[in-house]
Formats: sequence, C-alpha cells, structure tokens
Amino acid sequence: MSLILAACSQPVPPPEISGELRVGARNSPTTYYVAHNGEPAGFEHDLILAFGQSQNWSLVWTERPHPEALFQLLDRHRIHLAAAALPRAVVKDHHLIAGPVLFETPVHVVYRTRDKRPRNTADLSGRKLALIAGSGHTPILMRQKRKHPELAWATLENVWPEELLAQLQAGLYDAVLINGMDFDLMRNAYPELAVAFDIGDMQKIVWALPTRSSRAMRNALARFVGQARKDGTIKRIYERYFGHVRQLGSSDILGILQRRPQRLPELRQHFHEAQTLTGIDWRLLAAIGYQESQWNALATSPTGVRGLMMLTGQTADRMGISNRLDARQSILGGARYLALMKDSLPARIAEPDRTWLALAAYNQGLGHMEDARRIAQTRGGSPDSWADVKEALPYLSRGAYSNMTRYGYARGGEALNFAENIRNYYDILLRLEPAFNPMINLGSSEDGLAVPG
Repeated sequence: MSLILAACSQPVPPPEISGELRVGARNSPTTYYVAHNGEPAGFEHDLILAFGQSQNWSLVWTERPHPEALFQLLDRHRIHLAAAALPRAVVKDHHLIAGPVLFETPVHVVYRTRDKRPRNTADLSGRKLALIAGSGHTPILMRQKRKHPELAWATLENVWPEELLAQLQAGLYDAVLINGMDFDLMRNAYPELAVAFDIGDMQKIVWALPTRSSRAMRNALARFVGQARKDGTIKRIYERYFGHVRQLGSSDILGILQRRPQRLPELRQHFHEAQTLTGIDWRLLAAIGYQESQWNALATSPTGVRGLMMLTGQTADRMGISNRLDARQSILGGARYLALMKDSLPARIAEPDRTWLALAAYNQGLGHMEDARRIAQTRGGSPDSWADVKEALPYLSRGAYSNMTRYGYARGGEALNFAENIRNYYDILLRLEPAFNPMINLGSSEDGLAVPG
C-alpha cells in the first residue's frame, strides 16, 4: 500500500472509484507523526491504514497545521476524510458528516503541582487559563462562563499539545484544558504537571467527512469501525499508543530524569555495544536496566538476582556471564537474553507486540508466557496480541486457571508491571536520548565486540 504526502488541488473522485483514499491529518502525537524509526505512526494513522487495507485502497496523506484548514479541504472535496482527534460536536458545528465514534476522551484541567490545586471551575476564575484553537473546548468554557462570568482564557493558534503543556510548566499559564488522550502521551515528559479535575462531557472522537461524501464510502467506514471493535483492531491499536501511559507515578518519572545524567553516561557505550550485538534499540535495553536496578551495577536482591540487568545465576550461565556485577557483562547478557526471548516466540507475532511479550518472558520465563498466551486464547483473545495477553497475565496466580498452565503458579501481575514500566521508561529515553547507528559509529571506542564472559 502506498503512503504518500500530497497536496490535493482539485475535487477528487470517491475512493471506491479511484481506489485511492485521500486523508487530511494534523501532525500530532495522537493522529499522525514520524516515529523514532522514521516510519509514520499515530493512533489515527494506524487505524486509517487498517481501514484502507480493508478496502484495498491506497492512501494519500495531506498534512495541515490545524483543523480549520482540514475542514476547508473537506468543503472543497479535495480529501475524503479528516483525522485530527476531532470531537464530534466540532465536526457537526462545521456542518460536516461525523463518522462513527472511534473512542471517547475526558477533558482535563491540568495544573502545576507546586501550585494550589483548582478543584472546580469556580477556582479557575482569576487564573490564567489556555486552550488550543479547534480543540472543541471553547464551547465547554462558554457554558461555564454563564455561571462564572469572571472566567477568561486564551485561545492558542497553531499550538500542539506538548507546546501547551510546556507553556504551562514555564509559568505562562496557571492551568490549561487538554484532552485526556493528549495528556496521557505527554505525562511522562511533564511529571510536575497533574490533572486538577475533568470539565464538561466526554469528547467523542470521530473522523470528518464532506457533506456530499458517497454513501458507499460512509457505509464502508461504518462497517469497518464496527468490525474493528468486534475483532479487537481498535483495542490493539489503542494499546500500542495508550495502554501503558498511566503506569508510572511522578516520583518514578522524576527518578529516571534525575539519575539519567548521573549514571547513564558511563553505561551508554555498553548499551550501544549491546545494540550492535543484538539489533535491539539501546534505549530499550537501558530502560530494562533502569527498571531492574536503576542502573546500579552492584544491585543484589534477596532472591539472588544480581547486577545491572538483575540476572539469575542460571541465566548468567546460559548467556556466558562470568561476573554478574560487571556492568558490561550484565548489559550484554541481558540484551542477548531478551533477543533469545524474542526469537523463541512464534514468527507470526509482529512488532511491537513481539517485544512487549518478550519483556514479560524476560521477567517470568518463556514457559509462563506461553501459559498466559493459552489463557488469553481461552478467554477469547489473541495469543499474539499484547493487549489480550496482558489481561491474561494476572490469571497465572489464580487457581481457577491451574488446569491450563503447564508451568504452574507465577506472579503474572509482576511481569505485567515490569513490561509496562519499561515501555514508559523507553518512551522517556526515546525523547531524551539520540538513536545509535553502528554504521555511523564504526571506528569509535566500541570496536571490540567480544561476547560477554
């Protein structure tokens, strides 16, 4: 399927005739962006990609900086649908057709935790308040203003959610309105910000279609969304972007931010070497190391696991580790063990589910992971989907499922927390640390790639 960025210049024929679905999108963390691997990503991007594949349509993407520009393209029939985390009420206000509801999100009032927390709309009176133009939040405040005439706010044009939060943290505003899905993706980057309260009704997020869109197109979209809810497609894509984001507390986030400049510099070359050895992103390996030991090479637990990657004696022997307290050996051994877990899973399991399943296996062992996959399938889920297997992991510690487990009792909830914490730490490191390209770094101090031992 082709994926092209284009600017449409004339009305386009319906996709069922042209075989081409033209989509207008706003570049944002929930809709459409280029990920760290250079590939397009985003919840709405992935869902539209699945929609196009279901109809065997190619995709042509047009980016615009704000929803109003997308609405103009729809009015001129230059795109078939617009995706920009659009509230249904906003779409209808523009006299456009709202597609099926994709998901719902609350509207948060977010503040700085060092300030006094506003507990209701009345507490916002006299405070500097801001929201993003086109977010659908203005009508919410207009209704509140009838009860609180002194309520005032700034409407910011061409601002992304992260910029809104950055301006709040910098003290330009006392509070901001932001959709829950946007704040969830950013909360790890702003541990000093928190939700004060939710305001208004849940926002129903939809795609917008032009008023004269074809009936075949509308019917195809309705069938797709209905089937995607039924077969778990929406659930799996939602999990990919939002399933882990509320796992960490502010103290956890502040902890890795504070230790990163203190402990990571002297370890970075070992994580780079481990990436060269295994092909696994060094920032993911560093996230495991932080979860396991907070990057402490001398860490030891009461159960006997030791070192920066907290390897058991058996795993260390299996990976050829002679000294678990040597940072380099521990990192290379942990990386090779994670690679082994990934390679041991069925080849049909795609990324990123493959990595999240391997992380849980890293913590609990491959046998217990296979038990969890069987339980997920028994409960009507997919054994290849992290979204379904993560729900099954806690059942490894429940006797009701003992007849399905070949490897017996396991603390599956612990493996779930382990994997989800690492996903969050990985997100933080992706934001703060550059990628490592071994081909570019040839000839650096990391040329000796001997296996650990």
